[in-house]
Amino acid sequence: MGQLAYFRSLRLRDRILSLPVMVATVLTLLWRQVPSVCELARMLAREKFLWVPQVAVSQPALSKRFLSFPYEIFRRVLLDLVPRLRDRALKRERPLPKSVEHARHHFDHIWAADGSTLEALFRKLKALRAAPVGQLAGKICSVIDLVTHLPVETWFRENAGDHDSNFLPQILAMAKAKVLFIFDRGFYDFTFFDDLIERGAHFITRLKSNAVFSIEHTLLKTDRVREYIIKLGGPASQCQHLLRLIEVRHGTKWYRYVTSVLDPNVLPAVYVADLYRRRWRIEEAFAVLKRLLGLSYLWTGSINGVLLQVWSTWLFSAILIDLADAVAEELMLPFDRISLEMVFRGLYHFIQAYNRGEATDPVKYLAAPENRDLGVVKRLRKKKPDPTNLETPQTLEAVKL
Repeated sequence: MGQLAYFRSLRLRDRILSLPVMVATVLTLLWRQVPSVCELARMLAREKFLWVPQVAVSQPALSKRFLSFPYEIFRRVLLDLVPRLRDRALKRERPLPKSVEHARHHFDHIWAADGSTLEALFRKLKALRAAPVGQLAGKICSVIDLVTHLPVETWFRENAGDHDSNFLPQILAMAKAKVLFIFDRGFYDFTFFDDLIERGAHFITRLKSNAVFSIEHTLLKTDRVREYIIKLGGPASQCQHLLRLIEVRHGTKWYRYVTSVLDPNVLPAVYVADLYRRRWRIEEAFAVLKRLLGLSYLWTGSINGVLLQVWSTWLFSAILIDLADAVAEELMLPFDRISLEMVFRGLYHFIQAYNRGEATDPVKYLAAPENRDLGVVKRLRKKKPDPTNLETPQTLEAVKL
C-alpha cells in the first residue's frame, strides 16, 4: 500500500498498466524468460500473470511503459520487501558456516561489497544511435548480507569505466557500530579505512602485494600463521588507525589479510580468512543476476529502462534467495549446498505438478526425496584444496590460538 501511495504521489494515472500490473508483468518476464516485448504482450492478453488477470495491451504501449515507468518505484518495492525477507531468514534454523556464526556474536551485520559492469547498450533508440558501438550501459555496486545472502543496497553510475572507489561515499554512509564489511582490493583507500573505523564499523580485505607497513607488535608467529598489529602506509600516506595483519601459508605461498578487528578473540585468523573467501558470494550473486535472470541482456538503452531492469532483477533475485533458503531449512542443509539455478528451474516443474493437483507448497516439492533429480541440492565433488578455506579440522587445529 505504501508504494501505491508513492505511485499516486507522482501523479501517475491508474491506467491499465498500473503498479500492481507492472510488478507482476516484470516478475513474470524474468521468471518465464520472455524473449521480447511482443511476446510479453501476447502472453498478457492470454494468461493471468501472478495476481493480475488477462490484460489486452498493444506492444507499442507496453514498450512505452517500460521506457517511462519510474525505476524508483521498483527500488522502493525491493527496499520495502528485503527487511521482511531478512527477518524470515534470521528465524530459520539451517546451519550457518562456522565463521559466519562466530562473527554474528560480535556484529549485527556482515556485509560484502563489490562492483560490476553492465553490458552494452542497445542502439535502437534514436537518442542512442550516436553512441559508440559497444558502449557499456553503466556500472553497479552492490552490498549483500553474508548471513541472509539478500541484497542490502545497490548504486548505479552511467560511466561503466568508473572505479569501485567512486562508490566509497555511499558505502561510508552505511557504516555504523557493529557492522563488518568485506571488501576486495578495489576499495583499498587509507582515508576510507580511517572513516569506517571512526564510525564504529570494521572491515576485512586483502593486503596489496606492494603494501608498505610497519610492525608495531607481534601477536602470533608459527610456520602456518603469522599475526601482527601494524601501521599501514608510509610517510607520505598512512592509515591513522592500527590494523591487524594476518598471514596464512598454503604450500609455499602466503596469503595476507588486513582487518580493523585487532582482537583475535573477536575474529580468529581462521575466521578472517574464511570470511574473506565468502566475499565471492557477491560474485555469485552477480552471476545469478546476469546469467540466470538475464541482466546481461538489457531490454532497452534508456537509463530509466536499465535501472528498471536492475531493480526488478534484484527484486526477483531476493524472492528466489528466500525460496532457496526455505528449502535449505527444510533439508537442514547450509544455504551454500542449494543451487539457486536449479531452484529457479525447478519452479517450472512445481507449476506443472500444481496444475495437476499434485503439489501446493514449492518448498516441500523442491525438498521432496522423489524430486532429488531436479538437482536442487548441489552434488559434493572432489575439488582441489582451496588455500583460503581454513574451516577444516586439520587447519582449525593448525591455527588454533
